[in-house]
Amino acid sequence: MSLKGKRYWLVGASEGLGREMALQLSGMGVDLVISARTKGRLDDLAVELKGAVDVVPIDVKDANNVAEAAKDLGQIDGVIYAAGVYSPMNAQSWNAEDVEAMCDINFLGCTRVLGHVVSDFVKRDQGHVVIIGSLSGFRGLPKSIGYSASKSAVMHLAECLYADLRSTGVKVQLLNPGFIKTRLTEKNDFSMPFLMSSAEAAKHAITAMQKNGFQYNFPRVFSWLFRGANFLPAGMYYRLFG
Repeated sequence: MSLKGKRYWLVGASEGLGREMALQLSGMGVDLVISARTKGRLDDLAVELKGAVDVVPIDVKDANNVAEAAKDLGQIDGVIYAAGVYSPMNAQSWNAEDVEAMCDINFLGCTRVLGHVVSDFVKRDQGHVVIIGSLSGFRGLPKSIGYSASKSAVMHLAECLYADLRSTGVKVQLLNPGFIKTRLTEKNDFSMPFLMSSAEAAKHAITAMQKNGFQYNFPRVFSWLFRGANFLPAGMYYRLFG
């Protein structure tokens, strides 16, 4: 599938994976609408992009703000939801505000954005929905209260969309990366195997976008560990991963 000449709304474009995807997609001839909370970062990014770009700041926690932004989008060929926040914590150090923010931005923000584009895609029988999940969403992990749960929810949302739309002209994809070197993962105090740069992860994601499959997990070898863990009995799983 060629992406050149298409117009995508990229939500979560100001840093990390989203920013790198914007740079690489623009270099391929993709027109972009870039969104995030901080207009200054979006403006700085827009200067670096080669193709046509519209800057649309939004706060995905604010349903009215998302609705207003969506009104002015014009027609788009696809949407990429890459917005996310992460605060590592275990149950013993539960921070209600941080957990709520992860659930609100990582999952509910995705539903708010998709709620304004999916119906148009369905009506046109054409469109591309790309949701960024995480390998951590496959099964519960220690020190991941809020994050893994919110990513699991967004991954399940993608599966529901695919179940409904797989026989239509609307393409749905779920992309699940492992560890990416960003400002967020710098908070981790544990070893992160197969740590990728944002540029490397973006390359994986965009390669997947040009294919026809639904779900892509990367890095591939690392993903086998998480996928295989789903088949372990609970007692064995938590002895190994807990």
